Amino acid sequence: MSERWPTEIRLSGDKRILTVAFDGGGRFELPAEYLRVSSPSAEVQGHSPAERKVLGGKRDVAILSVEPVGNYAVKLFFDDMHDTGIYGWDYLFDLGREYRNRWSTYLRELEERGLSRDRVASAPAKASGGGCGSGSCGCH
Repeated sequence: MSERWPTEIRLSGDKRILTVAFDGGGRFELPAEYLRVSSPSAEVQGHSPAERKVLGGKRDVAILSVEPVGNYAVKLFFDDMHDTGIYGWDYLFDLGREYRNRWSTYLRELEERGLSRDRVASAPAKASGGGCGSGSCGCH
């Protein structure tokens, strides 16, 4: 059973910040991107530390809803359709307390893998006809 107990769980109006406060101290404003890339789901964490995935392209992710899971956790539903992570109270507290270190590690891992926080836009299809500068080459 968790030793932490939330006294506040609030999603910001823009759905990009989850505020969590705990009895005994600790109030954290956790960005949706951080929560998404730190999801405790097997999809992100794998089944061992060696299987953990580093996700790019989540800068603009939002939390669609926050639903309770018993008395021990919440399930977050993200607008990229990820909804399999169950965030226990202790895990949310750890994410808040360790935010700076975890975030800098995440940014370093993105760089090491050549990934970006921004979603990669697919290249526009090249239209037949027209040349560069005509707007139909796909490069403008």
